[in-house]
Amino acid sequence: MADSITLGALLNPRVTDREGLDDFIENLTDKVPEIERDIARLKRSPHDRDLIADLFRALHNVKGDSALCKVEVGVLIAHPIETLLARLRNGEIAFTDLLAEITLLALDRLELAVEALAAGRSLGHLKLIELVGGLDGMATLPADAIDERAVEIIEAVTGFRPAQSAKPLQPKVAPRGREAASNDLKFFRTLSLQLEARAPQFKGRTARLLRLAFDTNAAAGSPVDATQLEAAVYLHDIGMMMLPETVWLKPGNLSDDDKKSLHAHPAFAAGLLERMSGWAEATTMVAQHHEMPDGGGYPAGAGDRDIVAGAKILAIVDAFEAVMQKHSDRGHSRSLLRAIAEINACDNQFAPEWIGHFNGVVRKMVE
Repeated sequence: MADSITLGALLNPRVTDREGLDDFIENLTDKVPEIERDIARLKRSPHDRDLIADLFRALHNVKGDSALCKVEVGVLIAHPIETLLARLRNGEIAFTDLLAEITLLALDRLELAVEALAAGRSLGHLKLIELVGGLDGMATLPADAIDERAVEIIEAVTGFRPAQSAKPLQPKVAPRGREAASNDLKFFRTLSLQLEARAPQFKGRTARLLRLAFDTNAAAGSPVDATQLEAAVYLHDIGMMMLPETVWLKPGNLSDDDKKSLHAHPAFAAGLLERMSGWAEATTMVAQHHEMPDGGGYPAGAGDRDIVAGAKILAIVDAFEAVMQKHSDRGHSRSLLRAIAEINACDNQFAPEWIGHFNGVVRKMVE
């Protein structure tokens, strides 16, 4: 596995057939939801031979499509998973939650890899060497060693170890401050809940974001004022309500005009908040929550040094929630493990000093 040809195919793959790559991405997009549904069903019925056969066949087809479309990175990722599923089909190993997670992680990395390849971006941050090397070794291990190896691979690729019995986190209560601030927060929360009510997939969003933001801040020693952070969580997306619902609730890909409209929502929300006394810090967090450390964000294109810590926290938790929502129509909720893997793969979008603290919070939430 560690020969130079394989290393090159994983770190610096070449697109030899652009049309083939596009066809593979389209086929993979169709197949992944079916694979996820089969895995979800197998978690409920792990001995169902028909489901196991369907899952094996689906991965075999992914590998075949990769070869046919000349997408070598797809073959390298799919092959060891296919080998594991062949052993599962033959009764040599058992279906476990960790086998499910490593399969889903491999599919996620494959999706991210081909998307990056199509866009001409580097694949170095995806840790494909660790993934494929680990999977190659795992495919031939004795049955009783597979789960342990899966844990090691997951940790090597995502940066954290999946917990089998994590206790639920208790949300922390932000300090109330003076009575006026308390009343403001109640009003801000009401507005946030109004936003939630606009779409079924938003249900519970406010509470989830608040919990993640508070716990990430606490993991770093609470450098961000909790009251200001709470206000920012409530209002960061309230500007969406000033846009047509056909834009911000639109399924599928957005047009350039749609994106331009969406880019206005932080300024709308910050413009409202800055007109209320006592919320200057929250206003900046709201205005900057779509800025990126490399200056590629919006609306101002601010760089890392200019983005406040609260906005960096908000950017991570908001994106994490968006990943969970994006895959909610695939038959079952996207696992925390897979969502955090995708967030960690976005190496230029989030502040690295906060990703570590966020990983620590999510580590406790896995399973």
